[in-house]
Amino acid sequence: MLSHTSLEEILAFVNAVPFDAICFILDAARLNGALSQEGLRGSWGLHIGSTLAKQCDRGLLAKDLSTAILIRTSAASDARMGGATLPAMSNSGSGNQGITATVPVMVVAEHVGADDERLARALMLSHLSAIYIHHQLPRLSALCAATTAAMGAAAGMAWLIDGHYDTIAMAISSMIGDVSGMICDGASNSCAMKVSTSASAAWKAVLMALDDTAVTGNEGIVAHNVEQSISNLCSLACRSMQQTDKQIIEIMASKAH
Repeated sequence: MLSHTSLEEILAFVNAVPFDAICFILDAARLNGALSQEGLRGSWGLHIGSTLAKQCDRGLLAKDLSTAILIRTSAASDARMGGATLPAMSNSGSGNQGITATVPVMVVAEHVGADDERLARALMLSHLSAIYIHHQLPRLSALCAATTAAMGAAAGMAWLIDGHYDTIAMAISSMIGDVSGMICDGASNSCAMKVSTSASAAWKAVLMALDDTAVTGNEGIVAHNVEQSISNLCSLACRSMQQTDKQIIEIMASKAH
């Protein structure tokens, strides 16, 4: 269904759909929020979230909205990859993608005092945007899909603060100009690093867009409109990164000897 739509149509749907038709998405906040809390309590995986929280207490990291997004998203992925026996709400079949599309939006929603309906609409925009972009990728790709999930999160966060399509489009374009080279080298604890990097990049892109700033169509693979930028990114993943995927597999296989 999403293969024949656009980001603008997804936004129109999110703005118009009755709340009771999408309130189920609040389960994503409940499930992935619980994973985040668990990640902060224990030493799961690389315990990036809890480590960064400690550095906040030491005064080495500011206690602000940007850091909260980073810590809470990282912690959820820490718990997921570290083996916590808690469910995750996935996106495109991936728990980490679900975490990335959910937790940053939750944190910003709390910051702006959003009610359940507003949170649900923001989460729906995030998850549908992430699915829309991910649908254009090959089934297996060397591109880390935490990046595309975070593009959805950028849309959801921008909507909570601004609500305008142009702001959302600019944020996603900047994301494509920023993290498009991040590779997937298999599921491991280090996925939480990539999740945290992607979430942080999403918030940075939103802040830029709110100031009417974005990576432009004169730079790299980013085009003059966001739909073409997405197409360029997915073409890169579908064609040019096939050799990258083979090389990653060769490197990983050589470590077994």
